Amino acid sequence: MDRAKPEDWWQVERKGDDVSLISEPHIKEFYRCNCWHVRGRDRDMLVDSGMGVVSLRDWVPLVTERALSAVASHTHFDHIGCHHEFQDRLVHEAEAEILACPANRATLADPYVTDEIFDQLPPAPYQSTTYAVKAAPATRTVVDGDLIDLGDRHFEVIHTPGHSPGGIALWEAATGILFSGDIVYDGPLIEDTYHADAADYHSSMVRLYDLPVRVVHGGHFPSYGPERHREIIRAWLDAKDRA
Repeated sequence: MDRAKPEDWWQVERKGDDVSLISEPHIKEFYRCNCWHVRGRDRDMLVDSGMGVVSLRDWVPLVTERALSAVASHTHFDHIGCHHEFQDRLVHEAEAEILACPANRATLADPYVTDEIFDQLPPAPYQSTTYAVKAAPATRTVVDGDLIDLGDRHFEVIHTPGHSPGGIALWEAATGILFSGDIVYDGPLIEDTYHADAADYHSSMVRLYDLPVRVVHGGHFPSYGPERHREIIRAWLDAKDRA
């Protein structure tokens, strides 16, 4: 398989509301994390940081322009790979140990990371057989109800366990923006990780259903609006009720 050039690894797309999508287009869509950059008055926020196979700080100037808080929606490999590149690192307290000691089984790098998840391999010397996330101990742990303050913007931490114990969504009530992580997005949801919990997943979906969202930026796949948000969750809940 061909290797991509480092300068071609990352893609940045401005989405409005001073939010930009940063993604890795050479990773197949199912495995490709959405990294979200949010501009604030006093500091910026980065929600998730990709696989870590090409430096985010070296190749995406947007993330180095101002003080920035790197938030982990959860600690699977595709979401925390570049967290070690940032000085201010936030994660839910339930997954702080994984961020500090990201063993391949704990991050799901084992069994998911193989050459097959790429359309083009990362630049040399990357090898899937030796891939590992670098340790990035949290400088702040968060829990449900905490606020991430960017000066003129405030994001409430919503604890959304189910996909993983420390999964979080970030809610900006003033704009109706929800960063949902991997608990809900417009694609196949993953409910069978080693630390998933079915009852927690159900509770998290119920909680998010009535949130007055304007736009949802998920951990994977395209963003969507309020009607699609409730459609996805209602279909999921109905399927569980029928099971």
